[in-house]
Amino acid sequence: MARDFVDELVAARTKRNPSFPRLVDEAGFRRKAARELAAQREKLGLSQTVVAALMGTSASVVSKLESGADVKISTLVRYCQAVGKSWTFVPERGATAR
Repeated sequence: MARDFVDELVAARTKRNPSFPRLVDEAGFRRKAARELAAQREKLGLSQTVVAALMGTSASVVSKLESGADVKISTLVRYCQAVGKSWTFVPERGATAR
């Protein structure tokens, strides 16, 4: 299979930082989760401003979360509560801290 620009970029960055593929995977997970949460918010007919008010934060924090940015667990939990979702954190056995 031919390599594209993203493959080349990941390979180059991995040479400098062997953890880079894991970081890419984590970012992909955050983007997917963010899309699902935003879809739930929209399904409920709630604006980012309303969700922010329910969370006790600003709309910019909600926007940041929905864009897939790396946010605090407490922020994610409050967002889930605001849109009627639950979120469970289960650490992986043997996982190492960065």
